[in-house]
Amino acid sequence: MPKAISISKIDGKPGQVYYPLSLDEVPKPTPKAKELLIKIQAAALNHRDLFIRQHLYPGTTFGVPLLADGCGTVIATGSDASSSWKGKRVIVNPGTGWKDSPEGPEDKSGYKILGGTKTNPNGTLQEYMVIDESEVEEAPEHLSSVEAAALPLTGLTAWRAVVSKCGEHNLKPGKNILITGIGGGVALMALEFARAAGANVYVSSGSEEKLQKAIKLGAKGGINYKEEAWEKKLLALLPEDNKQLDAIVDGAGGDVVEKGAKLLKAGGIIAVYGMTVGPKMPFLMQAVLKNIEVKGSTMGSRKEFKDMVDFIKSKKAKPAVSRVVQGFDLDAINGLFEDMKKATQFGKLVIDISQEAGSSSKL
Repeated sequence: MPKAISISKIDGKPGQVYYPLSLDEVPKPTPKAKELLIKIQAAALNHRDLFIRQHLYPGTTFGVPLLADGCGTVIATGSDASSSWKGKRVIVNPGTGWKDSPEGPEDKSGYKILGGTKTNPNGTLQEYMVIDESEVEEAPEHLSSVEAAALPLTGLTAWRAVVSKCGEHNLKPGKNILITGIGGGVALMALEFARAAGANVYVSSGSEEKLQKAIKLGAKGGINYKEEAWEKKLLALLPEDNKQLDAIVDGAGGDVVEKGAKLLKAGGIIAVYGMTVGPKMPFLMQAVLKNIEVKGSTMGSRKEFKDMVDFIKSKKAKPAVSRVVQGFDLDAINGLFEDMKKATQFGKLVIDISQEAGSSSKL
């Protein structure tokens, strides 16, 4: 029978428990009228998957396949789905309930992400999955299945933060963008999108190794945020014809507004998609006087997912893949979760279900 991986229930309090992975045998699904049957080739982890194992994510449940990121080949179509999908390699939109509104999900119950929860009981860490034909895009031809599986959730999150929130006017040649916390999947996709659009991209990290890797991927320069007065060092790196930042894409929170007010142009934008440093972020009068905008950003709409995939196809952009393991090997997959716990990864952590030869680019 086909295999899937979910979590098993054990006793423990949220934040203290760590649910074990469960290798399940499941029936091969049959696509309904508008659905596609996809043979999954690769699936990728996100931080929410670690939170699910720690029972720190809303709707955590058992027996539902994990993971929201996946790439596979359509092997059958439902009676009312287009037969043209058959044989195509596709990537899966990681959530539902958000069509095209720029403000947020139209569904009053909110955006429902795939993998490991009762709100959307489907996931990509399984041999076969069925999903509505409206929720897939054809995978970019220049990407391997492993690389394509690394795109959906982090790519969508980065796209909304960089393009929808910072604005295309800040992504042109000569514009300066700072991306904080380089090394995680969203930050690296933000780097790739801003770089491919033509902007000068600068990055921050507490790791010199990650800074050097980001420069190899196209960043103009990097600064270690652990160093005193790092903002002055960043200003020294900026080109002479534009000694200020146009936008900041931030996943840390903390003092980003305080630092950003010194670095950003008048009317500059801070797009915040996470707060790993601290859940509170003071908004200072200095930022008010400079007309700086702080914009929260999370996930993205179905339209933004398509726009993101189209951009990747046109620019031949690529996600960074940190490490790949093969097949439904629970020990190996647990090792990917350990990478995430320790924050040692630089890019996405991917499971090559198909064991496609030569499919990974490790950084």
